[in-house]
Amino acid sequence: MSNSSTWTSAQEEKRAIDWRRYALVGLATVVAAVLANVIVYFIGSMIVTYNPQFVVLANPSGAVLFTVVPAIVAVLLYAMLLRFTANPARIFTIIAAVVLILSWIPDLTYIPTVPGSSAEQTVVLMVMHAVAAAVIVWMLTTLTPSATR
Repeated sequence: MSNSSTWTSAQEEKRAIDWRRYALVGLATVVAAVLANVIVYFIGSMIVTYNPQFVVLANPSGAVLFTVVPAIVAVLLYAMLLRFTANPARIFTIIAAVVLILSWIPDLTYIPTVPGSSAEQTVVLMVMHAVAAAVIVWMLTTLTPSATR
């Protein structure tokens, strides 16, 4: 029995997380995802003419809002996975891939019905989703500190 409790303590020590530093990584992740999507927004505007009737891309605030909220949810989800799972990075990456694919469904089904939308603008939205996912997954799974690193 002492062997089991020793192993559990060693396992907990190995997985101890510096939550203050995680909060900084989480904040940096949200900021980086937003900045990346604002950059995509402006690069997209050089390639695609955004229709002002298409409110999603009418100005950068749409990109900011629709990146901030999911990024915060991702940071909170990864914190829960760190706390309660044995392989948080793998699980998070799988969840993020599924969520990315699901996020493209409205882009392909609903967005074409929105006034002012175009195929080109839809591609910009889909690229924004992929960029945000890549930034969020990379930052959380590689920069998250643990007490044993």
